[in-house]
Amino acid sequence: MPRVGIVTDSVASIPQSLRETLDIRWAPYYIHQGAVVLRDLVTAHGDAFYKWLSKASELPKTANPSAGDYLELYRGLIAEGVREIVSIHITSKGSGAYQAALVARQMLLEAMPDLRIEVIDTLNVSMCQGWMVIEAARASAAGRSCAEIVALVRGMMPVARMIQTADTLKYLYMGGRIGKATHLVGSLLNIKPLIGMEAGVIVPLGTARSRRAAYEKMAQMVEAAVGAKGKIRVAYMHAATREEAEKLKALFESRLTCVESIVAELSPALGVHSGPGTAGVCYVPVTEANGGD
Repeated sequence: MPRVGIVTDSVASIPQSLRETLDIRWAPYYIHQGAVVLRDLVTAHGDAFYKWLSKASELPKTANPSAGDYLELYRGLIAEGVREIVSIHITSKGSGAYQAALVARQMLLEAMPDLRIEVIDTLNVSMCQGWMVIEAARASAAGRSCAEIVALVRGMMPVARMIQTADTLKYLYMGGRIGKATHLVGSLLNIKPLIGMEAGVIVPLGTARSRRAAYEKMAQMVEAAVGAKGKIRVAYMHAATREEAEKLKALFESRLTCVESIVAELSPALGVHSGPGTAGVCYVPVTEANGGD
């Protein structure tokens, strides 16, 4: 059992195999599908959910895990002998998960003041958050201290970047997660909007005439950020469109130095807001500080 426990949310969209291998504890989001309440990645799964979503007349509601959900995870780790926990969460500007985790932390510390629980607002989402969690879990397994793990995550926060595109932004708009990209909602059908996240909110990054052109722009943006030979860890994200993620993978790995790459599906709780057909990348430059040579 790692000395420092690592906790996160389902919306980090970390593939199950990695969550299990790295012993990452996670709390599922809730999805209110009419009168039915689903749990993200537990009773709501990719293809079936996205097939339903594409035909839904009304957007389902999502809710972050409660303080009680995080308290249960923390207590489970404590029961295993863990006394230090790093809890890593989606941007607080788009969800209440961070605040819920803070409440759970306070409840535990009042009863067990000798514990150390660090709750981090990543100001990011999806596998940008996921990469921070993965590297934190690897650092824990390697015996790094709680302070070192927190510093590692905070060092990744300013440089982790998401770029994605979709055929429509109506899902982000309907769900109130459109941020500063409102003006792109009315784009013509043959225009592919590119969006990212800055300081915890969605921002517009431009438009392209086709998916192929959008993917080319993504590669150019990353090259401009890290250099033509810059090393990155990259996740190719998709919502029920793995073939598009594979196209991105082929393009990026012919142009950039991808020291680690993952194809991952957006969790349904995120897909509610991005919509089926979304594809993009979440990447982190690799440096000496976060595992580079």
